[in-house]
Amino acid sequence: MKKYIFLNLLLLIGLGASAQKFAYVDTEYILKHLPDYKSSLSQIDGMSQQFQKQVDDSFVEIDKMYKSYQADQILLTDEMRKRRENDIIEKEKKAKELQRLKFGPDGDLFQLRTKLLKPIQERIAKIIVETAKSKFIDFVFDKSSESTMMIYASSTYDISNDVISRLGFKPGTLVK
Repeated sequence: MKKYIFLNLLLLIGLGASAQKFAYVDTEYILKHLPDYKSSLSQIDGMSQQFQKQVDDSFVEIDKMYKSYQADQILLTDEMRKRRENDIIEKEKKAKELQRLKFGPDGDLFQLRTKLLKPIQERIAKIIVETAKSKFIDFVFDKSSESTMMIYASSTYDISNDVISRLGFKPGTLVK
């Protein structure tokens, strides 16, 4: 009897799954076909090299200051030594701050990347949704991402509110 129920359940699941349509896209492949994406990458690359040169120049200057300090250290008074050490430390702090401002999570390079690539990504996402709806596709996954990422899902299959209700809460009333 258990075997019969289990087989019927598998059959029902199989029939339900066959009604859903799945598709995938390869966003890396799509992006490689867009001239504005290639142009944006070139701009980002150029700015990255320019920023890296600024940071490298700062550290080269610090290195020169340090080598000069080491060469002169024996001849310097304690006060002169401390002043030169403090100058080197200050210069190093400024160089690290420049590096953070250019390459940090909220740095100039990240902001440029967002400014240039976000419109392209949004345009692709919009076209994916339109294509999925026109072909009556329920789910679209991205093949190129490391972990399987869903790009589009028909709202018909969203059971979030059902889960909230079954947990004993009212959907749409957010916790503050």
